[in-house]
Amino acid sequence: MAKNKRLASAYAAFDKHKIYPLAEAIRLVKSNARAKFDETVELSMNLGIDPRHADQMVRGLIGLPNGTGKVLRVGVFARGAKAEEALAAGADVVGAEDLAEKVQAGDIQFDRCIATPDMMALVGRLGKILGPRGLMPNPRIGTVTMDVKGAVSAAKAGQVEFRAEKAGIIHAGIGKASFDEQKLIENIRALVDAVQKAKPTGAKGTYLQKVAVSSSMGPGVRVDVASVAAG
Repeated sequence: MAKNKRLASAYAAFDKHKIYPLAEAIRLVKSNARAKFDETVELSMNLGIDPRHADQMVRGLIGLPNGTGKVLRVGVFARGAKAEEALAAGADVVGAEDLAEKVQAGDIQFDRCIATPDMMALVGRLGKILGPRGLMPNPRIGTVTMDVKGAVSAAKAGQVEFRAEKAGIIHAGIGKASFDEQKLIENIRALVDAVQKAKPTGAKGTYLQKVAVSSSMGPGVRVDVASVAAG
């Protein structure tokens, strides 16, 4: 009941049919984030793409200028010196066949998965488990790499992975409700810029169609697309 009352109060605080400038939308989201924990501020973008076509897939990694406020657990598939490098860089779980066995048993203790190229024959056999969770390493976004130290450090520093879902929508956490307004705005613009740069050649018409921000427990607030791209 308390949750329903809080949500009703949040909806009453703004016009759900109105499209707000980014700064005003952020203020509304922050003022309505009243849960007993530090809610994540989330950004959603509707793109003019059809991800069912291989040439219209949008996916990438972006290091947010102010981090995400979330402690990311990083798993690395590597052997020998590269495994040691991953541990030294702060990886939470490192291994080869032993780590693969844990994943197959459902023991997945990481939010980001990185692998050296020589490990992909092993990791590939885990595709049915890692793929649906969005954890499959991919050379296109830098999670299959010999630069294990750089990849782990970037993930720990607040790097966000974005990927368009079947309906052409991207959802990503861009900070915490406790962040000040300007930090959230900077993070949002960094992510939007990365998504814009990842525009596939097969996309036709308006690419960035709708934008909304919300907190973990709050309603979405529509954002004026032009204000998101403003400098």
